[in-house]
Amino acid sequence: MTGLIGFAAIAQSVGSAYKNSFSLKGTQSFEALALLQRAAPRAAGDVEQVVFSVAHGAITDPAARTRVQALLARIGALPEVSSVASPFAAGNAAQISSSGRIGFANVILDKQGITFTVSQAKRFVAAVRAGAGGGLSVAVEGQVAEQTVTNNVSRAGFGAIAALIVLFLVFGSLLAAVLPLITAGFALGVGTAVVGLLSHLLDMASFSSELALLIGLGVGVDYALFIVTRHRQGLQQGKSVEASIVEALDTSGRAVMFAGITVCIALLGMFALGVSFLYGVAVAAAVVVAFTVFSALTLLPALLGFFGPRILSRRARRALAAQPTSSGTPSGPWVRWTGVLQARPALIAATGVLVMALIAVPFFSMRLGSSDAGSDPAGSTTRQAYDLLARGFGPGYNGPLQLVAQASGSAQQAAFSRVLTAVAHTPGVVRVTPPHLLPGAGGAPAVISADAYPVGSPQAASTGALLSTLRDTVVPRASARSGLHVLIGGQTAIFADFASVLSAKLPLFIGVVVLLSFLLLTAVFRSLVIPATAAVMNMLSAGAAFGVVTAVFQWGWLSSVFGISTGPIEAFIPVMMFAILFGLSMDYEVFLLARIYEEWHRTRDNRLAVTRGLAATGRTITAAAAIMILVFGSFIFGGQVTIEMFGLGLAAAVLLDALIVRSIIVPALMLVIGAANWALPRALERVLPRLNVEGAASTGLDGPAEPPASEPREVVGAGR
Repeated sequence: MTGLIGFAAIAQSVGSAYKNSFSLKGTQSFEALALLQRAAPRAAGDVEQVVFSVAHGAITDPAARTRVQALLARIGALPEVSSVASPFAAGNAAQISSSGRIGFANVILDKQGITFTVSQAKRFVAAVRAGAGGGLSVAVEGQVAEQTVTNNVSRAGFGAIAALIVLFLVFGSLLAAVLPLITAGFALGVGTAVVGLLSHLLDMASFSSELALLIGLGVGVDYALFIVTRHRQGLQQGKSVEASIVEALDTSGRAVMFAGITVCIALLGMFALGVSFLYGVAVAAAVVVAFTVFSALTLLPALLGFFGPRILSRRARRALAAQPTSSGTPSGPWVRWTGVLQARPALIAATGVLVMALIAVPFFSMRLGSSDAGSDPAGSTTRQAYDLLARGFGPGYNGPLQLVAQASGSAQQAAFSRVLTAVAHTPGVVRVTPPHLLPGAGGAPAVISADAYPVGSPQAASTGALLSTLRDTVVPRASARSGLHVLIGGQTAIFADFASVLSAKLPLFIGVVVLLSFLLLTAVFRSLVIPATAAVMNMLSAGAAFGVVTAVFQWGWLSSVFGISTGPIEAFIPVMMFAILFGLSMDYEVFLLARIYEEWHRTRDNRLAVTRGLAATGRTITAAAAIMILVFGSFIFGGQVTIEMFGLGLAAAVLLDALIVRSIIVPALMLVIGAANWALPRALERVLPRLNVEGAASTGLDGPAEPPASEPREVVGAGR
């Protein structure tokens, strides 16, 4: 409590400094930006588009024109503004729509928009929009304005309420249901405050806190659930409160720590990609996950000790008083399901794999990119500006391509004009602006630039194809033998290059994560077959989750239900999702296989071990999955497309992983494979480290002794 209050107070007083910052060295867009910054730093900043409209008459009417000119004068006086290209200036008549009701002004800032903090962006947008009124509407679009579009994090409250309902149904006790939410809430409070403070030291994207909240709420409740479940089992078996808490921490607590560390490692593994934009996001999510683990291992045991036997429902306490010990033998629908699996394991496993493969089919048509302002919430200033520009000029005016070159002398300037002529005659280009000459600094050659407006919106597939055509064919052909090196940059090109870079690095990242999971599971379960199966299943789960995201956000399936706009998949979504899914799937893998592993050493009967392990853990795993699904699903309607993609993708992944992979495919395959599941070469056995995630309950598992059948031992995450 003290930590929460302290960190919250410090964070409130200091504030946060989130900003979207990344660089893509070696790409045309980065080189174009660097060239502009060297030639004219104040003219190489971000370009914000201030869009204004009138409901009646025209922008050029005297009254409207006076208001617009006064607005642009105030904008030009802002300290961060380098210049304002007014539609009323000579040569800028094309910035007024054919109807005369919509116009825009390009506002060039003195630095890149990604260097603005959220608070600075809000002040800039507020200063611009203050000019609205008297029949004049004003909206802003650009990287600075985009930072003011926030996600509706209040949706997390719906997820928490849904999780509370699930916990109550599982435990039958309101107190037991509330404790996981309390511990997760404290962890999230401290974690998000620390993340806000870290944003002053690291560049963190504006959505970092929302994403960290989404992940932390899901795993935090689940981690507490596993510990509370184990503690309740100990009480029902007649153990004292203290002994039960100690055993819960020694078993489920170990697994929680292992799972949390795994998630953090997977998240921080994104540093290996070399894309700075992901560093702050990864750190934010890892910090919150670490605090959920710390809270589950410290605050939760203290609360369990304080409330004592009241963690059980009244019915359970009465039953315990009548019969002081309980065997804990699994019963119910999960026992019946294990019977079904034993009857036709090969058929069931094949059916499960086929279903997952079909769900993953859309993934193979996934198009990475960046959503534009057309996907922002309807009431946001960026969405209003986007709609006005699209209506007045065409969607391509929301993301021009910027052509930049260093021109030595009039001959190369003439060559640049020929390039612009070729670009203007390229199908898919609406308009090309006249060239703008920037004198080189310190006697360096001048830098010349111009904008090309495409037909399609920034996120349209046609715009990406046009960019490739211009870079690969049109521009090189038009500038041949002139010595002129023309670069194509701008925000649209930057995001296209970002998607290209991540697409190239994604296979390596996935390979490293899968290899890590294989090595960890090999060390834990002393097997080669089980880790190999888990690696394939992780890939299958990720593919199916990506398939769902692609079908909804790119193909438009159920888009009207979720209230979203279709477009490309955010380039960093697959990387982030795979890292998170790796950690979450490892949670369920460990909780399921730990029980099967113990039963195998107890009975040396693979079929019996698999069926007993699934029957004992099935209820707890599905309850944990239901909580995560509800928490993640509550973010689907948050209003910000990035968070919506994460919410849907993670909810679908957990649903498919828990319902099909861990409850159907994995146990069915283990039944088909038989005792070969546990084969491990002796040479590898000697060199592998031993990672004990089961605690004292696993002591002596490798020995021949078997415990009495009447005293089955529970393991990590065991359910009843």
